[in-house]
Amino acid sequence: MKPNSVAIVGAAETTELGKIPNTSQLELHCDAALNAFADAGLKASDIDGVATAGEAATAVAYHLGITPTWVDGTSVGGCSFMLHVRHAAAAINEGLCNTVLITHGESGRSQVGRGAFRRGGGSHGGQFEVPYGVMGPPTLFTLPALRYMKTYGLREEELAMVAVVQREWAARNPRASYRDPITIADVLESRMIAYPFRKLMCCLVTDGGGALILTSAERARDFPTKPVYIVGTGESVETPMISQMEDFNTSKAFRVSGQKAFAEAGITHADVDHLMIYDAFAHLPLYGLEDLGFCDRGQAASFIWERNTAPGGKLPLNTNGGGLSYMHSGMYGMYALQESVRQLRGTAPAQVDGAQISIAHGVGGMFASSGTVILTNQEG
Repeated sequence: MKPNSVAIVGAAETTELGKIPNTSQLELHCDAALNAFADAGLKASDIDGVATAGEAATAVAYHLGITPTWVDGTSVGGCSFMLHVRHAAAAINEGLCNTVLITHGESGRSQVGRGAFRRGGGSHGGQFEVPYGVMGPPTLFTLPALRYMKTYGLREEELAMVAVVQREWAARNPRASYRDPITIADVLESRMIAYPFRKLMCCLVTDGGGALILTSAERARDFPTKPVYIVGTGESVETPMISQMEDFNTSKAFRVSGQKAFAEAGITHADVDHLMIYDAFAHLPLYGLEDLGFCDRGQAASFIWERNTAPGGKLPLNTNGGGLSYMHSGMYGMYALQESVRQLRGTAPAQVDGAQISIAHGVGGMFASSGTVILTNQEG
Protein backbone atom coordinates (compact mmCIF):
# COMPACT_ATOMS: atom_id res chain seq x y z
CA MET A 1 0.00 0.00 0.00
CA LYS A 2 1.22 3.50 -0.80
CA PRO A 3 1.50 5.39 2.52
CA ASN A 4 -0.82 8.36 3.07
CA SER A 5 -2.90 7.55 -0.03
CA VAL A 6 -6.02 6.62 1.95
CA ALA A 7 -7.57 8.33 4.97
CA ILE A 8 -10.16 7.66 7.64
CA VAL A 9 -12.78 10.42 7.38
CA GLY A 10 -15.51 8.98 9.57
CA ALA A 11 -15.22 7.26 12.96
CA ALA A 12 -17.81 6.62 15.64
CA GLU A 13 -18.91 4.07 18.19
CA THR A 14 -22.45 3.02 19.02
CA THR A 15 -24.68 5.55 20.77
CA GLU A 16 -24.57 3.43 23.93
CA LEU A 17 -21.79 1.21 25.25
CA GLY A 18 -21.88 -1.43 27.96
CA LYS A 19 -25.24 -3.08 28.53
CA ILE A 20 -27.72 -2.61 25.67
CA PRO A 21 -30.41 -5.29 26.14
CA ASN A 22 -32.92 -3.89 23.63
CA THR A 23 -30.66 -3.77 20.58
CA SER A 24 -29.71 -6.69 18.35
CA GLN A 25 -26.22 -7.26 17.08
CA LEU A 26 -27.18 -6.23 13.54
CA GLU A 27 -28.74 -3.05 14.89
CA LEU A 28 -25.51 -2.26 16.74
CA HIS A 29 -23.64 -2.47 13.41
CA CYS A 30 -26.12 -0.09 11.85
CA ASP A 31 -26.21 2.32 14.79
CA ALA A 32 -22.43 2.63 14.60
CA ALA A 33 -22.63 3.11 10.83
CA LEU A 34 -25.21 5.89 11.13
CA ASN A 35 -23.05 7.64 13.72
CA ALA A 36 -20.04 7.38 11.39
CA PHE A 37 -22.14 8.79 8.52
CA ALA A 38 -23.03 11.77 10.70
CA ASP A 39 -19.39 12.22 11.67
CA ALA A 40 -18.28 12.31 8.02
CA GLY A 41 -21.31 14.19 6.65
CA LEU A 42 -22.30 11.27 4.41
CA LYS A 43 -25.34 9.11 3.74
CA ALA A 44 -25.71 5.46 2.79
CA SER A 45 -25.89 6.25 -0.95
CA ASP A 46 -22.37 7.71 -0.75
CA ILE A 47 -20.90 4.32 0.25
CA ASP A 48 -19.73 1.85 -2.40
CA GLY A 49 -17.63 -0.49 -0.27
CA VAL A 50 -18.62 -2.52 2.81
CA ALA A 51 -16.50 -4.61 5.16
CA THR A 52 -17.58 -6.30 8.36
CA ALA A 53 -17.15 -9.32 10.64
CA GLY A 54 -19.50 -10.99 13.08
CA GLU A 55 -22.44 -10.25 10.79
CA ALA A 56 -22.70 -10.99 7.08
CA ALA A 57 -21.71 -8.04 4.92
CA THR A 58 -24.84 -8.83 2.92
CA ALA A 59 -27.07 -8.22 5.93
CA VAL A 60 -25.31 -4.99 6.93
CA ALA A 61 -25.41 -3.59 3.39
CA TYR A 62 -29.06 -4.51 2.93
CA HIS A 63 -30.14 -3.15 6.29
CA LEU A 64 -28.44 0.18 5.57
CA GLY A 65 -29.63 0.39 1.95
CA ILE A 66 -26.13 0.19 0.41
CA THR A 67 -25.37 -1.37 -2.98
CA PRO A 68 -21.60 -1.86 -2.89
CA THR A 69 -19.14 -2.54 -5.70
CA TRP A 70 -16.63 -4.02 -3.23
CA VAL A 71 -17.31 -6.27 -0.23
CA ASP A 72 -15.06 -7.85 2.41
CA GLY A 73 -16.36 -10.37 4.93
CA THR A 74 -12.95 -11.41 6.28
CA SER A 75 -13.48 -12.82 9.77
CA VAL A 76 -10.39 -13.86 11.72
CA GLY A 77 -11.49 -12.83 15.20
CA GLY A 78 -11.04 -9.59 17.06
CA CYS A 79 -8.45 -8.10 14.71
CA SER A 80 -10.69 -8.52 11.64
CA PHE A 81 -11.25 -4.77 11.47
CA MET A 82 -7.52 -4.06 11.21
CA LEU A 83 -7.49 -6.38 8.20
CA HIS A 84 -10.54 -4.62 6.79
CA VAL A 85 -8.70 -1.29 6.95
CA ARG A 86 -5.79 -2.83 5.07
CA HIS A 87 -7.99 -4.44 2.42
CA ALA A 88 -10.13 -1.33 2.00
CA ALA A 89 -7.07 0.86 1.46
CA ALA A 90 -5.84 -1.53 -1.23
CA ALA A 91 -9.28 -1.58 -2.87
CA ILE A 92 -9.50 2.22 -2.92
CA ASN A 93 -6.00 2.50 -4.38
CA GLU A 94 -6.93 -0.06 -7.01
CA GLY A 95 -10.07 1.85 -8.00
CA LEU A 96 -12.44 -0.93 -6.94
CA CYS A 97 -14.44 1.51 -4.82
CA ASN A 98 -14.24 5.08 -3.54
CA THR A 99 -15.75 5.19 -0.05
CA VAL A 100 -15.67 2.19 2.31
CA LEU A 101 -17.72 1.57 5.44
CA ILE A 102 -16.29 -0.84 8.03
CA THR A 103 -18.72 -1.86 10.77
CA HIS A 104 -18.56 -3.71 14.05
CA GLY A 105 -21.32 -4.56 16.52
CA GLU A 106 -21.65 -7.22 19.18
CA SER A 107 -24.19 -8.09 21.81
CA GLY A 108 -21.50 -9.76 23.87
CA ARG A 109 -23.24 -9.21 27.21
CA SER A 110 -26.94 -9.27 26.33
CA GLN A 111 -26.61 -11.93 23.60
CA VAL A 112 -29.31 -10.40 21.38
CA GLY A 113 -28.91 -11.91 17.91
CA ARG A 114 -25.35 -13.07 18.57
CA GLY A 115 -23.87 -16.46 17.71
CA ALA A 116 -22.16 -18.52 20.41
CA PHE A 117 -18.43 -19.23 20.80
CA ARG A 118 -18.11 -22.46 18.87
CA ARG A 119 -15.46 -25.18 18.88
CA GLY A 120 -17.51 -27.98 17.36
CA GLY A 121 -16.38 -31.57 17.13
CA GLY A 122 -15.40 -31.19 13.50
CA SER A 123 -13.04 -28.26 14.11
CA HIS A 124 -9.36 -28.49 14.93
CA GLY A 125 -9.95 -27.26 18.47
CA GLY A 126 -12.99 -29.47 18.92
CA GLN A 127 -10.94 -32.55 18.11
CA PHE A 128 -7.63 -31.82 19.76
CA GLU A 129 -8.19 -29.29 22.59
CA VAL A 130 -11.78 -29.42 23.86
CA PRO A 131 -11.45 -33.08 25.02
CA TYR A 132 -8.82 -31.89 27.52
CA GLY A 133 -11.31 -29.68 29.33
CA VAL A 134 -10.78 -26.15 28.01
CA MET A 135 -13.68 -23.81 28.68
CA GLY A 136 -13.19 -20.96 26.24
CA PRO A 137 -10.68 -18.11 26.03
CA PRO A 138 -9.77 -17.76 29.75
CA THR A 139 -8.56 -21.35 29.91
CA LEU A 140 -6.99 -21.42 26.44
CA PHE A 141 -4.93 -18.27 26.96
CA THR A 142 -3.36 -19.66 30.13
CA LEU A 143 -1.02 -21.84 28.05
CA PRO A 144 1.26 -19.12 26.67
CA ALA A 145 0.89 -16.98 29.81
CA LEU A 146 2.18 -19.80 32.04
CA ARG A 147 5.07 -20.54 29.69
CA TYR A 148 5.99 -16.85 29.57
CA MET A 149 5.95 -16.71 33.38
CA LYS A 150 8.27 -19.69 33.61
CA THR A 151 10.64 -18.51 30.88
CA TYR A 152 11.03 -14.90 32.01
CA GLY A 153 10.14 -15.06 35.70
CA LEU A 154 7.04 -12.89 35.24
CA ARG A 155 5.45 -12.26 38.64
CA GLU A 156 1.71 -12.12 39.29
CA GLU A 157 2.21 -8.59 40.62
CA GLU A 158 3.65 -7.51 37.27
CA LEU A 159 0.74 -9.05 35.42
CA ALA A 160 -1.63 -7.22 37.76
CA MET A 161 0.14 -3.93 37.03
CA VAL A 162 -1.13 -4.09 33.44
CA ALA A 163 -4.71 -3.85 34.72
CA VAL A 164 -3.83 -1.15 37.26
CA VAL A 165 -2.28 1.16 34.65
CA GLN A 166 -5.10 0.69 32.19
CA ARG A 167 -7.64 1.56 34.88
CA GLU A 168 -5.71 4.83 35.35
CA TRP A 169 -6.37 5.64 31.70
CA ALA A 170 -10.01 4.56 32.01
CA ALA A 171 -10.49 6.96 34.92
CA ARG A 172 -10.00 9.79 32.41
CA ASN A 173 -12.59 8.43 29.98
CA PRO A 174 -16.27 9.18 30.72
CA ARG A 175 -17.38 6.34 28.41
CA ALA A 176 -15.26 3.69 30.15
CA SER A 177 -17.17 0.83 31.79
CA TYR A 178 -15.02 0.94 34.94
CA ARG A 179 -13.31 4.10 36.17
CA ASP A 180 -12.65 3.59 39.88
CA PRO A 181 -8.93 3.24 40.73
CA ILE A 182 -7.60 -0.23 41.53
CA THR A 183 -4.39 -1.41 43.15
CA ILE A 184 -2.20 -4.44 42.59
CA ALA A 185 -3.69 -5.90 45.75
CA ASP A 186 -7.20 -5.38 44.37
CA VAL A 187 -6.28 -7.31 41.22
CA LEU A 188 -4.65 -10.17 43.11
CA GLU A 189 -7.56 -10.41 45.53
CA SER A 190 -10.16 -10.54 42.76
CA ARG A 191 -11.76 -13.88 41.98
CA MET A 192 -9.58 -16.54 40.36
CA ILE A 193 -10.81 -17.43 36.88
CA ALA A 194 -8.08 -19.70 35.49
CA TYR A 195 -4.55 -19.42 36.84
CA PRO A 196 -2.82 -17.00 36.45
CA PHE A 197 -5.84 -14.93 35.40
CA ARG A 198 -7.94 -13.33 38.10
CA LYS A 199 -11.12 -11.48 37.24
CA LEU A 200 -9.47 -8.05 36.92
CA MET A 201 -6.91 -9.52 34.51
CA CYS A 202 -9.71 -10.62 32.16
CA CYS A 203 -11.58 -8.51 29.62
CA LEU A 204 -15.00 -7.07 30.19
CA VAL A 205 -18.09 -8.61 28.57
CA THR A 206 -20.14 -5.81 27.03
CA ASP A 207 -22.42 -4.73 24.20
CA GLY A 208 -21.42 -2.14 21.62
CA GLY A 209 -19.66 -1.48 18.36
CA GLY A 210 -18.09 1.06 16.07
CA ALA A 211 -17.64 2.03 12.43
CA LEU A 212 -15.04 3.65 10.20
CA ILE A 213 -15.29 5.34 6.79
CA LEU A 214 -12.30 5.40 4.45
CA THR A 215 -11.67 7.25 1.19
CA SER A 216 -8.75 8.49 -0.88
CA ALA A 217 -6.45 11.15 0.58
CA GLU A 218 -7.37 13.51 -2.26
CA ARG A 219 -11.07 13.33 -1.39
CA ALA A 220 -10.39 13.42 2.36
CA ARG A 221 -9.58 17.12 2.27
CA ASP A 222 -13.24 17.86 1.42
CA PHE A 223 -14.66 16.28 4.59
CA PRO A 224 -15.60 18.11 7.80
CA THR A 225 -13.42 15.88 9.96
CA LYS A 226 -9.65 15.96 10.35
CA PRO A 227 -8.28 13.19 8.08
CA VAL A 228 -6.32 10.37 9.66
CA TYR A 229 -4.00 8.81 7.08
CA ILE A 230 -3.05 5.15 6.81
CA VAL A 231 0.73 4.81 6.48
CA GLY A 232 1.40 1.16 7.19
CA THR A 233 -0.52 -2.10 7.56
CA GLY A 234 0.18 -5.75 8.20
CA GLU A 235 -1.65 -9.01 8.74
CA SER A 236 -0.92 -12.66 9.40
CA VAL A 237 -2.24 -15.88 10.92
CA GLU A 238 -0.57 -18.77 12.72
CA THR A 239 -2.78 -21.57 14.04
CA PRO A 240 -6.42 -22.03 15.15
CA MET A 241 -5.13 -24.09 18.10
CA ILE A 242 -3.18 -22.31 20.78
CA SER A 243 -1.59 -25.62 21.78
CA GLN A 244 0.15 -25.68 18.38
CA MET A 245 1.86 -22.27 18.56
CA GLU A 246 5.43 -22.39 17.32
CA ASP A 247 6.66 -20.72 20.52
CA PHE A 248 4.46 -19.89 23.53
CA ASN A 249 6.70 -16.93 24.40
CA THR A 250 6.03 -15.02 21.19
CA SER A 251 3.33 -14.72 18.54
CA LYS A 252 4.45 -15.41 14.99
CA ALA A 253 1.36 -13.61 13.64
CA PHE A 254 2.20 -10.55 15.79
CA ARG A 255 5.77 -10.44 14.49
CA VAL A 256 4.89 -10.84 10.81
CA SER A 257 2.03 -8.34 10.94
CA GLY A 258 4.04 -5.76 12.86
CA GLN A 259 7.16 -6.04 10.74
CA LYS A 260 5.13 -5.62 7.56
CA ALA A 261 3.39 -2.52 8.89
CA PHE A 262 6.63 -0.87 10.06
CA ALA A 263 8.36 -1.61 6.75
CA GLU A 264 5.46 -0.19 4.79
CA ALA A 265 5.29 2.95 6.93
CA GLY A 266 9.05 3.54 6.88
CA ILE A 267 9.10 4.66 10.51
CA THR A 268 11.10 3.71 13.60
CA HIS A 269 9.82 2.87 17.06
CA ALA A 270 11.00 6.26 18.28
CA ASP A 271 8.54 7.91 15.88
CA VAL A 272 5.51 6.33 17.60
CA ASP A 273 3.58 8.65 19.93
CA HIS A 274 0.69 6.41 20.89
CA LEU A 275 -0.01 2.68 20.94
CA MET A 276 -3.08 0.49 21.20
CA ILE A 277 -2.52 -3.22 21.87
CA TYR A 278 -5.53 -5.53 22.05
CA ASP A 279 -5.82 -6.60 25.68
CA ALA A 280 -8.42 -9.32 26.06
CA PHE A 281 -6.24 -10.55 28.93
CA ALA A 282 -3.46 -8.85 30.86
CA HIS A 283 -0.60 -10.75 29.21
CA LEU A 284 -1.39 -9.54 25.67
CA PRO A 285 0.22 -6.07 26.00
CA LEU A 286 3.44 -7.83 27.05
CA TYR A 287 3.49 -9.89 23.85
CA GLY A 288 2.53 -6.87 21.75
CA LEU A 289 5.29 -4.66 23.15
CA GLU A 290 7.90 -7.35 22.53
CA ASP A 291 6.68 -8.73 19.20
CA LEU A 292 6.31 -5.23 17.76
CA GLY A 293 9.86 -4.45 18.86
CA PHE A 294 9.24 -1.85 21.56
CA CYS A 295 10.82 -4.06 24.25
CA ASP A 296 13.41 -6.83 24.30
CA ARG A 297 12.29 -10.37 25.11
CA GLY A 298 11.09 -10.69 28.67
CA GLN A 299 11.33 -6.95 29.35
CA ALA A 300 7.78 -5.74 28.67
CA ALA A 301 6.55 -6.38 32.21
CA SER A 302 9.27 -4.22 33.75
CA PHE A 303 8.62 -1.58 31.05
CA ILE A 304 5.00 -1.33 32.22
CA TRP A 305 5.97 -1.68 35.91
CA GLU A 306 8.20 1.39 35.54
CA ARG A 307 5.13 3.33 34.29
CA ASN A 308 6.39 3.94 30.76
CA THR A 309 2.89 3.20 29.41
CA ALA A 310 0.96 5.03 32.15
CA PRO A 311 -0.32 8.61 32.04
CA GLY A 312 2.77 10.79 31.73
CA GLY A 313 4.88 7.88 30.44
CA LYS A 314 6.98 7.92 27.29
CA LEU A 315 4.77 5.43 25.38
CA PRO A 316 1.07 5.95 26.17
CA LEU A 317 -0.63 2.58 25.78
CA ASN A 318 -4.34 1.69 25.65
CA THR A 319 -5.40 5.20 26.56
CA ASN A 320 -9.13 4.47 26.41
CA GLY A 321 -8.76 1.95 29.26
CA GLY A 322 -8.51 -1.05 26.97
CA GLY A 323 -10.52 -4.23 26.97
CA LEU A 324 -9.85 -4.57 30.69
CA SER A 325 -11.63 -1.35 31.71
CA TYR A 326 -13.15 0.44 28.69
CA MET A 327 -15.06 -1.99 26.48
CA HIS A 328 -14.81 -5.55 25.24
CA SER A 329 -17.83 -6.91 23.43
CA GLY A 330 -15.89 -9.87 22.02
CA MET A 331 -13.99 -8.49 19.00
CA TYR A 332 -12.10 -5.55 20.46
CA GLY A 333 -10.08 -4.41 17.44
CA MET A 334 -12.57 -1.74 16.38
CA TYR A 335 -12.33 0.02 19.75
CA ALA A 336 -8.54 0.17 19.47
CA LEU A 337 -8.85 1.74 16.01
CA GLN A 338 -11.41 4.24 17.27
CA GLU A 339 -9.08 5.40 20.04
CA SER A 340 -6.16 5.77 17.62
CA VAL A 341 -8.35 7.97 15.42
CA ARG A 342 -9.48 10.07 18.40
CA GLN A 343 -5.90 10.60 19.51
CA LEU A 344 -4.81 11.76 16.06
CA ARG A 345 -7.84 14.02 15.71
CA GLY A 346 -7.03 15.51 19.11
CA THR A 347 -10.43 14.57 20.54
CA ALA A 348 -9.57 11.73 22.93
CA PRO A 349 -10.72 12.08 26.57
CA ALA A 350 -7.18 11.22 27.71
CA GLN A 351 -5.43 13.11 24.93
CA VAL A 352 -1.72 12.56 24.28
CA ASP A 353 -0.20 15.97 23.61
CA GLY A 354 1.17 16.34 20.09
CA ALA A 355 0.33 12.80 18.97
CA GLN A 356 1.18 12.40 15.28
CA ILE A 357 1.67 8.64 14.83
CA SER A 358 -0.47 5.94 16.43
CA ILE A 359 -0.43 2.17 16.08
CA ALA A 360 -3.46 -0.07 16.56
CA HIS A 361 -2.42 -3.71 16.92
CA GLY A 362 -4.89 -6.56 17.26
CA VAL A 363 -5.20 -10.27 17.91
CA GLY A 364 -7.79 -12.74 16.70
CA GLY A 365 -8.67 -15.92 18.51
CA MET A 366 -5.97 -17.15 20.87
CA PHE A 367 -2.93 -15.77 19.00
CA ALA A 368 -4.50 -17.25 15.85
CA SER A 369 -4.28 -14.05 13.80
CA SER A 370 -3.05 -10.48 13.94
CA GLY A 371 -3.53 -7.12 12.25
CA THR A 372 -1.49 -3.95 12.60
CA VAL A 373 -2.44 -0.47 11.37
CA ILE A 374 -0.15 2.56 11.58
CA LEU A 375 -1.92 5.91 11.34
CA THR A 376 -0.88 9.58 11.20
CA ASN A 377 -2.52 13.00 11.11
CA GLN A 378 0.25 14.36 8.87
CA GLU A 379 -0.23 14.56 5.09
CA GLY A 380 2.31 12.66 3.05
